[in-house]
Amino acid sequence: MDPRPESRSGLYRWLNQRYNLDAALEFARHKKVPLHRESVWYYFGGVTLFLFLIQVLTGVLLLLYYRPGADTSHESLRFIVSQVEFGWLFRSVHSWSANLMILAAFIHMFSNFFTQAYRQPRELSWITGMLLFFLALGFGFSGYLLPWNELAFFATKVGTDIAGAVPLVGPPLLIFLRGGEDVTAVTLSRFFGWHVALLPMIFTLLLGLHLLFVQIQGMSVPAALPRAEAEKRSMPFFPSFALRDVILWLVVLNIVAVLSVFFPWELGPKADAFAPAPAGIKPEWYFLFMFETLKLIPGHVLGLEGEILGVLFFGVAGLLWTLVPFLDRHGRQDRPNPWLRVAGVLAIAYIVVMTLVGFLS
Repeated sequence: MDPRPESRSGLYRWLNQRYNLDAALEFARHKKVPLHRESVWYYFGGVTLFLFLIQVLTGVLLLLYYRPGADTSHESLRFIVSQVEFGWLFRSVHSWSANLMILAAFIHMFSNFFTQAYRQPRELSWITGMLLFFLALGFGFSGYLLPWNELAFFATKVGTDIAGAVPLVGPPLLIFLRGGEDVTAVTLSRFFGWHVALLPMIFTLLLGLHLLFVQIQGMSVPAALPRAEAEKRSMPFFPSFALRDVILWLVVLNIVAVLSVFFPWELGPKADAFAPAPAGIKPEWYFLFMFETLKLIPGHVLGLEGEILGVLFFGVAGLLWTLVPFLDRHGRQDRPNPWLRVAGVLAIAYIVVMTLVGFLS
């Protein structure tokens, strides 16, 4: 943009007088992105954001026809995929992009963990990112029930049973999630409200904070990389990095489109609360490693119920993972931490192996 005042439109001058757009443009012109062998991982945050935007757009389109209720949810989705023009495509894009968003969030989280991007002064960037990750899992769990099909009904029953095993707060948490003792239309109504109103509101606020922190502090350089080497090369955020981001978004959009067209998301039979649970009920893939772990734990361990022990383990692990910026003493001194790297590799290996076991069992 031409910096001369006479070259600017009246609208720009009007906005600039009120919101100081010149300062924002000056900041954008001077923002740099480090170039090094780990730079590729910077793009996965943008990919996750892009997939979230697809979720918002397709979710709004689905809301035009979706009607929550035990007697209407499944029927309205059947109407969407069979009667609404391109309705089947919108639903498939929504479902595929949701799964890819969580996959991208996993990659983004682990890449930041291994490069120690959580180091001072970026602790809050990591914490807000972890909260966004947990909310993304909440999106997946709450949205899974909305088709009110057989698989979603019984998987939600299992998932809420696990939540009910949380020590001390388990029973009231179970009632809160289900709206009663069992999974009913009340549960569906609650999950719908969380999925389309509460979670998006909290997610958007946290996302704004997360992006603000990243823009102010810039991209982190890996601790394992000598700072002098990392600072030798860089590229402007605008337009160089932003254009690369957009190109990758277009590639991701094509992947979502291909998956949606050639592998459309199935609706499945309508849920019947009085029917027996079908064999082989499993949660979505991003919960599968936890589900398989709970199945392997004996009924009682050292006087404690195995399910409670498993829930405690994952709860403590999630808390420690979130607090890693304050636990990594090497990170405070800009030094790589070999022990945390080993822990990260073991965590990935465990998640992958247990997920494969769940798929193959």
